[in-house]
Amino acid sequence: MVIETRSPEETFRLGEQLGEKSRPGQVYTLTGDLGVGKTVFTQGLAKGLGIDEPVNSPTFTIVQVYEGGRLPFYHFDVYRIGDVEEMDEVGFEDYIMGDGVSLIEWADLIREILPDKRTEILIEKDLEQGFDYRKITITEME
Repeated sequence: MVIETRSPEETFRLGEQLGEKSRPGQVYTLTGDLGVGKTVFTQGLAKGLGIDEPVNSPTFTIVQVYEGGRLPFYHFDVYRIGDVEEMDEVGFEDYIMGDGVSLIEWADLIREILPDKRTEILIEKDLEQGFDYRKITITEME
């Protein structure tokens, strides 16, 4: 499925809609260049899960846990990961096999340990379409 958004608010709302539909054990992978709107999308997803606290990229901690919504939310940012084995140290498998919702930014960096069943989300810019234009491709993997 391909969705086009034309403002940060639309990108946020798309994330929010996915959050509202999320089920226990849902794993989302999120890829896209720096500045493409991954954090805005993630904030929307968290809002859809009922999380009211501020959500920011956990760049220096690998995972940030939010438990104030209808499901726990595990937000991973693996941009700075040096080796995929670091994911064992943070309990990656326990999170993604648990009852919460996991979102993994820069997931292509740890592709070899991602679960087969996941929802891949790719956010792309196209400046010819406008500064705030985003093409968001959502693919269900089994």
